[in-house]
Amino acid sequence: MTGLCLTNLAWAGVVVTGTRVIYPEGDREVTIKLDNNGDMPALVQTWVDTGDPNVSPDAVEAPFVLTPPVFRIEPAKGQTLRLAYTRDPLPEDKETVFWLNVLDIPPKASGTDGENVLQMAIRTRIKIFFRPAVLDAEGASEAVRGMPWKLVPAPQGDGYAVLASNPSPYYVNVATIRIKQGQQEFDVKDGAMIAPGASQLFAFDRPLPAIPPRTEFDYTAINDLGALVPLKAVLNSAP
Repeated sequence: MTGLCLTNLAWAGVVVTGTRVIYPEGDREVTIKLDNNGDMPALVQTWVDTGDPNVSPDAVEAPFVLTPPVFRIEPAKGQTLRLAYTRDPLPEDKETVFWLNVLDIPPKASGTDGENVLQMAIRTRIKIFFRPAVLDAEGASEAVRGMPWKLVPAPQGDGYAVLASNPSPYYVNVATIRIKQGQQEFDVKDGAMIAPGASQLFAFDRPLPAIPPRTEFDYTAINDLGALVPLKAVLNSAP
């Protein structure tokens, strides 16, 4: 019996190099490196989806060709995936996000014929950001610094939350937010990806009090390389 575990963790035998893929529209293809860090051969299936992890690979209609779709990686060996854009129409004025899936299917455990053995197939999903030709990497870096932040009442009526707006054509990935008030520190519960032209409400690990106007705070964003970038911003308005 084989189970499925959906994860981004590196304890899977087959590991994807990097935590995201940037696909510039002008590139003929981009490559993605996989490595088998396990001590057994791995059978791997790969595909691209449009955001729903529950859709079967056969039913997904993403504008990419990913090769090879199924292959075997020996222990301590690697495999390069080739991702090519099919030129199907996509928005030309903002990024579009897709997801790369890598399913690591374990070999049958030896000496278990006739036994009911649970084996876990490890599935890793990472984001693919399709970047139109009019956009560049410098603009992506500017986008994470150009968001207005606003203090707003928390939805549940307990203290306040922070609303971040993304006016840029890029996806912005916020990992952490920390606000200091006196001797206290308040951290967001979860990071989030903010779509182009969208806003995101961030709740904190405990009730956030009213913060004076123009209070500076720290946050981290994830850049094109998957690295955490420490940044500072100010709350543009008070309640």
